Amino acid sequence: MTKLWVPELLSPAGNLEKLKIAVNYGANAVYVGGQKFGLRSAADNFTMKELEEGVEYAHTRECKVFVVLNSFLHDEDFLELADFITNLDRIKVDAVIVSDIGVIQWVQEYSSIEIHLSTQASCLNAQSAKFWKEQGVSRVVLGREVSIADAAKIRQEGNIEVELFVHGSMCIAYSGNCIISNFTQGRDSNRGGCAHSCRFEYSIAPKADPNKRITNFFMSSKDLNGLSLLESYRDNHIDSIKIEGRMKSNLHVATLTQVYAKALAHLQIEQSLGETNRDNLLSECEKIGHRAYTTASLISPADASSIYDERDGEEQSFQLVGNILESNENFLLVEVKSPFYIGGELEILSQDGIVRTHMVRSLQNFYQENIEKTRPGSLAFLNPLEGACKADIVRQRVL
Repeated sequence: MTKLWVPELLSPAGNLEKLKIAVNYGANAVYVGGQKFGLRSAADNFTMKELEEGVEYAHTRECKVFVVLNSFLHDEDFLELADFITNLDRIKVDAVIVSDIGVIQWVQEYSSIEIHLSTQASCLNAQSAKFWKEQGVSRVVLGREVSIADAAKIRQEGNIEVELFVHGSMCIAYSGNCIISNFTQGRDSNRGGCAHSCRFEYSIAPKADPNKRITNFFMSSKDLNGLSLLESYRDNHIDSIKIEGRMKSNLHVATLTQVYAKALAHLQIEQSLGETNRDNLLSECEKIGHRAYTTASLISPADASSIYDERDGEEQSFQLVGNILESNENFLLVEVKSPFYIGGELEILSQDGIVRTHMVRSLQNFYQENIEKTRPGSLAFLNPLEGACKADIVRQRVL
């Protein structure tokens, strides 16, 4: 059977463990950050040794690795940039994601690495895309202000690959260019120090009547969820769909990567996801921590309905329990991240795309002593489960 074309699935990887999870759960490419030059300084990020291991792991499994160099650099930052770029070229990363024209020139001077333009550069039209292509950029990562139809036009008229966000946190600022944190926290948002000040509750008191104070979360956005529009991404030939979240949990990365990988696999053989399949996948999206969902500007410009007007706190129905270190006919060996009990019900998020329910009927610690409850940071032996495999994610419902 001839498979239909579908976009590349690009998943976040805040550290080496998350990279392996994203690869295992179906990502076609992952984006990662080094210790410097990226916009997520609070993420674990990668040492050069970890980057090298991650690239080898991904390439062995036919997955690409993109490295973010999208911070807004000052002159002193260039002192270490050449060595970093040279090392990225040596370990054969597939692309770098850049926002600064000066950095683009250095990437071209010190390497042969493919260059993707970061959303931070605010490329929102075909003329801009044409300019960046002339500078050596092969792909533009479009801002969340761009609709799917706009992205298709930019791709066609600019004759360049386009990448568009499909899921994750949204920013009130234009393509993420924000300086609120600079003034509220003394942290430079555009150099990796965003304090998410847009999520705070703010009060406005009119001078004429200070008692008429208005309190609101007017700058906080709902989370993007483009799963219901996946056919449109495909039909408009969006080259890559991007999941936000290098600072999100292992469970977050595994769940969303698998959801979109399963959806894209279905669209390779069918024109539509179908209502039942779509609903099942959307229900999986509900299990991870998230704000209320929106399609934002994917179809029409975002409006007041996309504002998340609640105190910032993500809804979450499931939590990460751990991951399977070994599975055989006698036991499951689990590295425990959150406590669970004998007699409890777990879910195994298997890499083969099946969610398996597992009743904990026997539970032992590392010394194979019977226990009633596990402890985070420990190892636990459970009764076996057919189909469960090494590196599968284990989760449980939040009580």
